Amino acid sequence: MSEKTIAEWKGGMEFDIELQGHHFTIDADDTVGGSDKGPRPKPLVLSSLAGCTGMDVVYFLRKMRMEWNSFKLEVKGELTDKHPKVFKEIMLHYIFTGDNLNIDKIEKAIKMSQEKYCGVTAMLNKTAAINYEIVLNP
Repeated sequence: MSEKTIAEWKGGMEFDIELQGHHFTIDADDTVGGSDKGPRPKPLVLSSLAGCTGMDVVYFLRKMRMEWNSFKLEVKGELTDKHPKVFKEIMLHYIFTGDNLNIDKIEKAIKMSQEKYCGVTAMLNKTAAINYEIVLNP
């Protein structure tokens, strides 16, 4: 299996990205010639991580028949100081609300995602320490 994306330069530091039939803009801020018309590439990697592990967790919890009212992920990444700047530490906050949350099921779903199924985690583990925290009914 392979994946393909197309990045078309639009001027300045702006690119139109086509991925799986969807389009979005990435750009830089004005300090490096951008116009802030879209997110930066490195933070998008954090969004990819959130989406990958988030989908895993939803899938596993549905199979375990656990219900929740809301679920969101907050992901924070710390970059190295030297170029090429890569993520050295990433913290995931899995935040759930609901009346019948089962911490054991949530923990199991997250571990399955982080240790076996999330390919984005597997890639980022090469350069970054990835940790997580579970927050119930904040």
